[in-house]
Amino acid sequence: MPNLVLLPGLACDERLWEAQLPVLPPALEARVSDAHTRHDTIEAMAAAVLREHPGPLVLCGASMGGMIAMEAARQAPERIAGLALLGTNPRPEAPEMYELREGAIELFEQGDLREVIEPNVVFAFHPAQAADEALVQRYLDIVLDAGAQQLIRQNRAVMRRPDARAHLPSLRAPVLLVCGDTDRLAPPDCTREIAALVPHAEVVWVAQCGHMLTIEKPAFVNAALLSWLAQWN
Repeated sequence: MPNLVLLPGLACDERLWEAQLPVLPPALEARVSDAHTRHDTIEAMAAAVLREHPGPLVLCGASMGGMIAMEAARQAPERIAGLALLGTNPRPEAPEMYELREGAIELFEQGDLREVIEPNVVFAFHPAQAADEALVQRYLDIVLDAGAQQLIRQNRAVMRRPDARAHLPSLRAPVLLVCGDTDRLAPPDCTREIAALVPHAEVVWVAQCGHMLTIEKPAFVNAALLSWLAQWN
């Protein structure tokens, strides 16, 4: 029986999985990794996940967590029983996004966290959820709690991420892809590209949902995960 490891997105923690943890199958002994808070590159984060969680693994990664999951599958394909990739991007950083992150990092270094994060946080959500002030504040609190140094380190890791597309066709484990239909941070084309490359991919589209799948549409995401995880339960 594999163990299930949940991999949060950039500047996120176990609170990202708050709605999922209580319903996940006990037999899979779900754990939330914090490797992304302790290492400087996607490659090192993935290596830490593999080192700290022995045996066969089902990796479930959201956004940057999905990048870590794909890299772990490259490093140790024989260890990966399955991958669930939620709103993630297999491509290397685009030049325009690299420049945007560089500008944000300069402001983070000056301590201007809230000034950068607050105006942009709504872009992570579908407009319907962006209008929910409590939901947006909940996510904002998570990101701001990460602090400047984590925001800087994790953005730099994402900026230097490897191109996962080269090894995705060699995956033999089952893959679940979940994407919001209005995701503006990891657009649906990213999910379609992964689906075209991976031999055994199941794709689930979440209607009226942006990038923050697990907190925008928790019941829908839970149902998709539980259905897919049933193969190990």
